[in-house]
Amino acid sequence: MRRNRTVLFALLIVGFTLGCVATRNRGGTSTANQPADSSPVPTFTLAVDTFTPLPSPTLVPTATEIPPTPKPSVYVTAAKGNLYIRRGPGTRYDRIGVLMKGMSAEVIGQDQLSKWVQVNIPDGDGRTGWVSLLTPFHHLDGDLSQIPAFTFDEWPEPSYIKNCTEHDLLVLPNELYLYNLYTNNLYLNEVQIDPGVYQIQDLFVPGEPVYQTVDIREGQTIYITVDALENHHNCP
Repeated sequence: MRRNRTVLFALLIVGFTLGCVATRNRGGTSTANQPADSSPVPTFTLAVDTFTPLPSPTLVPTATEIPPTPKPSVYVTAAKGNLYIRRGPGTRYDRIGVLMKGMSAEVIGQDQLSKWVQVNIPDGDGRTGWVSLLTPFHHLDGDLSQIPAFTFDEWPEPSYIKNCTEHDLLVLPNELYLYNLYTNNLYLNEVQIDPGVYQIQDLFVPGEPVYQTVDIREGQTIYITVDALENHHNCP
């Protein structure tokens, strides 16, 4: 009886030992039972983009705006008397203003063909005119070589004075001699004259009086039809 217990106990110990071994085999990892064509687990490598920094922009210096150099100022002054301001560079153009003695005007241009300068007319609402530098009555301040020169291309319209009396006349202050109307066919009783104010002197009357004043403008013809004795005549 005792022997049977001993055998039974031994069998239990063997069974318990085999059970533990089986349990260990199920819980562990074994490569003996893996199929022969099984593939290895792939390894993934993450591609990392390489960042190349852009070159720093080159700063271009901003051009500094240089203000234009102001033109030097040039002025003409009526120094010893009054100066007429005319429409163009010449005495055959109309008078459109006057610089009284002591007055000045800014020079803004000059004529290439003559000694005349273009000026801003004082209090002329932006109008311009021309002053002669040939007269001794002017005074110039500044460097005229810095003033632009150009050619004035508007020609003046001619003006005339015609004597229609029977007396010979003299036009002052130019002292232009006008023969009487009987010389009409020879044009001796007519003269072309610059626009301006003139006096008429009768040479056939004692004392040769100055008896008439005329103001002539471009394109006009002034007819003298009355002499110093107040005789009226018609122009032929």
